[in-house]
Amino acid sequence: MEGGAHGFDGSAFRECFSLSWRNPYVLRLAFSAGIGGLLFGYDTGVISGALLYIRDDFRSVDKNTWLQEMIVSMAVAGAIIGAAVGGWANDRFGRRTSILVADLLFFAGAVVMASATGPVQLVVGRVFVGLGVGMASMTAPLYISEASPARIRGALVSTNGFLITGGQFLSYLINLAFTKAPGTWRWMLGVAGLPAVFQFVLMLFLPESPRWLYRKVEEAEAILRKIYMAEEEVTREMQELKESVEAEARERGSSERVSLTALVKTPTVRRALVAGVGLQVFQQLVGINTVMYYSPSIVQLAGFASNQTALALSLVTSGLNALGSIVSIYFIDRTGRRKLLVISLVGVIASLALLSAVFHETTTHSPAVGSAETRHFDGSLTCPDYRTSSSGWDCTRCLKASSTECGFCASGAGSKLLPGACLLSNATVRDACHGEGRLWYTRGCPSRYGWLAMVGLALYIAFFSPGMGTVPWIVNSEIYPLRHRGVCGGVAATANWVSNLVVAQSFLTLTEAIGPAWTFLIFGCLSVAALAFVLVCVPETKGLPIEEVEKMLEKRDLRLKFWAPRGRASKNDGL
Repeated sequence: MEGGAHGFDGSAFRECFSLSWRNPYVLRLAFSAGIGGLLFGYDTGVISGALLYIRDDFRSVDKNTWLQEMIVSMAVAGAIIGAAVGGWANDRFGRRTSILVADLLFFAGAVVMASATGPVQLVVGRVFVGLGVGMASMTAPLYISEASPARIRGALVSTNGFLITGGQFLSYLINLAFTKAPGTWRWMLGVAGLPAVFQFVLMLFLPESPRWLYRKVEEAEAILRKIYMAEEEVTREMQELKESVEAEARERGSSERVSLTALVKTPTVRRALVAGVGLQVFQQLVGINTVMYYSPSIVQLAGFASNQTALALSLVTSGLNALGSIVSIYFIDRTGRRKLLVISLVGVIASLALLSAVFHETTTHSPAVGSAETRHFDGSLTCPDYRTSSSGWDCTRCLKASSTECGFCASGAGSKLLPGACLLSNATVRDACHGEGRLWYTRGCPSRYGWLAMVGLALYIAFFSPGMGTVPWIVNSEIYPLRHRGVCGGVAATANWVSNLVVAQSFLTLTEAIGPAWTFLIFGCLSVAALAFVLVCVPETKGLPIEEVEKMLEKRDLRLKFWAPRGRASKNDGL
């Protein structure tokens, strides 16, 4: 929370964890609210594995890329509404109540999805889940920020980011655990309701945010005494809350509502919105949720054929994502928000360049289609397009056959890189290929560069997670004035989910239309734009009380020399 100005001596990380025995109440608040991040992460990760088996159960889904994108992205569409409503609900009913409603929505969605009898019911369940995730995504970091001492606010809000990535990692473990179970994807999606029930029960016994409760002075002061150990810190906090609420009352005047248009016309709020909303948009446009929603599919595009192998390798990237969040908890109050963003984006750009180059090599140097290999199977199983023109065919051309769905049965001569067979794509042909000990490909081709694609994905996640993965949520939890924090946080979270929807709904279509190499190159260019945005528009808020952040925005103290300590920044650095 806010207090006087705080320097940072590198001990915030240690102090955060020492709370577990000095003042466990603060840590309990943070982790209980942070389960909303776990729900967010679990939903993001679980659909990537479940989709592989949903396609097997519903042929209408398997043959329709748009329907696959719809099942994934309808949760995002629900989250857009959830985040927008969540901003209003946070200001009207409080942070705690909003989290409880989000849990109920998430549980209802999990039940609907697990019992789905067709794609329509799946889509409806995904919308319910999205509504809950959208509300939780903007409420959890806000609640944690308002219930945290200023000195370790960044580290505690980072626990929400850690639980998001932890939820993603857990979802991959659950996916892998149920690959052999009857009803695979039903278990994967149904288990999602358990964390929601757990958080609902915990939140029933926790208080409302002291900032939201300030109008009930005695209750707010009692909660602050549990959060802060020293009496002078409680007194200072109460005084700053009083000043913030009085400023809110003066600004409102006789009107009870403040329109978004009026907020945008306020320089301080406008500058905060530009930084906060911009970060949320670019977090998605650099492509993270293509990796999280479609990670097993990307692994298959890189040349790994089986569902189980794709899920197991995806577990590695998800684990790195969770590890990156732990790194963020350590560095966020040590290195600073802005510098961490810059380092993160530089690594993301390099990783996307590597992925683009690898997928270019994979698609342009895929194994040839051999006429002898194809004739080895019954002639009726041969891909029709290949029968009409068999000259110069390779695996990539086979999978893009226009008249009907075709697949590539790799060579059985000891190396999957030797010429293989181009055959019709159905369960009978797949089983015939597997029956001879061969690998069957329908979404990617055998490649000697598959391992390099996995290195690129791992580097992408390792750089993204500590910076762009967690910092946008932290900045948005501390950059807005108290009187507008719910509405502005809702706007930023809605922008995040709208961008998420655009990316999730277009990724598979893009990979089919222009190929994965060009798709990752587009994300790389957007990452360059994100880096420029951070350098120009995002202020450093490390160690600052939230009221001081507001004063800084009034001066428009945005420094291009992000590496320079605040005290030595040039007078010309402000924008």
